Amino acid sequence: MNKPFTIGITGGSGSGKTFFLQGLSSCFSAQEICLISQDNYYKPRDQQPVDENGVKNFDLPVSIDRQTFQQDLLRLKAGQNVVKQEYTFNNPLAEPKKLEFRTAPILVVEGLFVQYFEEISNELDLRIFIEAKDHVKLGRRIKRDQVERGYDLDDVLYRYQYHVMPVYESLIEPLKHHADLVIPNNSKFERALDVLVGYLKSRLRGVGI
Repeated sequence: MNKPFTIGITGGSGSGKTFFLQGLSSCFSAQEICLISQDNYYKPRDQQPVDENGVKNFDLPVSIDRQTFQQDLLRLKAGQNVVKQEYTFNNPLAEPKKLEFRTAPILVVEGLFVQYFEEISNELDLRIFIEAKDHVKLGRRIKRDQVERGYDLDDVLYRYQYHVMPVYESLIEPLKHHADLVIPNNSKFERALDVLVGYLKSRLRGVGI
């Protein structure tokens, strides 16, 4: 079996990585593509760093169990399936699901630090950076964190100002200059998605990936 063609997708919080991934995965069968997200590799809440105001900060590299993340990535690249429990942050209404990642010719790794962690970045064949304007990212972050993660508006705004943006500006935004492909996502990304899908399908039809 050939090793999967591994794509790493990153960008700021609220840049639209998840929506882009949904569009990408919808163009392939489950046997052709596997998506694995950094969001399911956060350390337990009691191991998360706390800022000077006692607020847990999920937006730092140390928030991620990067060792397990790397191990599961390597297992998938070696042709082994991975079972992982969904991470639900602090949402009491969310019932954690058992997630199964099945190895496939196309492997997509998504998350804030997938290109920042050197051991993950070294496993990537293609690095994609999704970018959006700050006010667009903030609007998306508010919607996601209130609906999916159970945070109120004041909490979301506090985290965005003191956790999200400092990390983005110092650690994530510089990665854009090392990406193979930068995709603006302020309103739509259909043309960029079409280009990527066409490229991947041509590889699937060719010698195999």
